[in-house]
Formats: sequence, C-alpha cells, structure tokens
Amino acid sequence: MSKPKAQSYDNHKKFVPLFHFVLAPIALILFIASIIHVFKEQFSYASLFDFGIILCVFILAALIRQFATQLQDRTILQEERFRHVQLTGKPLDARLSLKQIIALRFASDESFPQLCVKAAETGMEPDKIKKSITEWRADHHRV
Repeated sequence: MSKPKAQSYDNHKKFVPLFHFVLAPIALILFIASIIHVFKEQFSYASLFDFGIILCVFILAALIRQFATQLQDRTILQEERFRHVQLTGKPLDARLSLKQIIALRFASDESFPQLCVKAAETGMEPDKIKKSITEWRADHHRV
C-alpha cells in the first residue's frame, strides 16, 4: 500500500467521490426534476408521491453527511483535549471554539500548545490557524 501524500493547507480538504460527485449531484438533480414535474407537468398523486420520495432521499443524503461530520467533530474534540493534557498536563483553554480545536488538530505536537494559547488569546479564525501551522500533522481519516 502506498504512503499517503504529505498533507498541507493547500491539499487538506478531502472529497469522497461517490458521495460528493455522484450521490449529492444526483439527489439534487432528482429533487429539482421532481419539483418541476409536480408544478410544471401534469399534477397527479403519483407526481406528488415521487416528489415526496425524492425529498426524503435528498434530506437523507444531507443528514448522512451532517451526522458523519458531527461524529467526527466530537471525536476530534476528545482527541485534541487528550493530546493537550498529554503534552501540557493541563486541559484545553475553554475559550477555544470547536472549529478552532478542529483546525488545531493539524499542528505538530511541538507547536500545538503554543498555537492553542495564541488561538485562545487572539480569537484566531480556524482558517488563519491552519495557515499559521508550519509543521503540518496530517489527518487522512476525516471525510
């Protein structure tokens, strides 16, 4: 098995082709087509039924992504809290937001504690946190 490509700010976003480029566009197209069919074509209970099913598929696709992301956020939060305690012996600063902590996960162990302090004191935006990381700690598991 090949070694994953080194991760950086420029390439850290991950796409799951089957979800992002197949399921999501198909669900959106079907949703729009079902609306057109109900209101522009001949209205019938069958067209309304089709719209309902497509609406459910569209909502399900959105919820699947939302639930997976929320679960990953919770996991990252716990991992980074634990990592901070391991590295410093102290809990993470309560001023850090979840989005900041998620961005901080990319910082190496050497720079993580100092960057946590800086982010908490200055209220750094997550994107700015990621851009300020010099030694990147890859996360190839997040989707």
